[in-house]
Amino acid sequence: MTTIEEMNSPKRTARIAGFLYVLMIPLGLLGVMYVPTVLVVAGDAVTTTKNVMANIGLFRLSIVTALIVQVTHIFIVLLLYKLLKPVNKNLVSLMVIFMLVGVPITMLNELNHFAVLLLLSGADYLKVFTEGQLQALVLMFHDLHEYVPNSIASIFWGLWLFPMGYLVFKSGFISKIPGVLLIIAGSGYLIDTFARILSPNYGATIIAIFFMFAMFVEVVFPIWLLIKGVNVEKWKKRALESART
Repeated sequence: MTTIEEMNSPKRTARIAGFLYVLMIPLGLLGVMYVPTVLVVAGDAVTTTKNVMANIGLFRLSIVTALIVQVTHIFIVLLLYKLLKPVNKNLVSLMVIFMLVGVPITMLNELNHFAVLLLLSGADYLKVFTEGQLQALVLMFHDLHEYVPNSIASIFWGLWLFPMGYLVFKSGFISKIPGVLLIIAGSGYLIDTFARILSPNYGATIIAIFFMFAMFVEVVFPIWLLIKGVNVEKWKKRALESART
């Protein structure tokens, strides 16, 4: 096999996508779960502000990792586009569109964390606010930062899993199991999203189960790609059939 053929190998493409997906998980967990748990005290603006100021480096790191995760998402979806394109060109394009809508929303959401940094910068123009007001604004911008991914961006994180799951299921060169799981995970994200909006204080346990299952699948699928990859012969057959249509 030539070097060019190796670079274009579907198995190599699948494993690079899986590797990037797995690499992204700890970065995402740092910003999504660890930092809020350590720094934020729900409803307590004073303690939250003190925690952020005492751990400003960790807070800035969470912003950087959040941005890196979204850039990585772009590379992942492009690799998956290349891998799944032979199955259905329209659906694979829809998958990319959903991802490329969710990414900028999530990246722009980091402006809320930049607002927190500005509020704690000690700039002269902030002297019009009392200390209590600044602390309340810090907590408000953090809460807004949490609200956006859980109510807006997560709609697209759920939607992109539907075409991807269907494409995996119908591909023939990847097991049907992760395809089914991805579709269920997409449903989990959407249920979690709309439940938070419509009834934030109701059925919290059920919502958490759907969300955790969706997160679990998004760990299983990249590991599957990384270890199993794809059936190259079946992929080539599917690609040849697609080229003829």
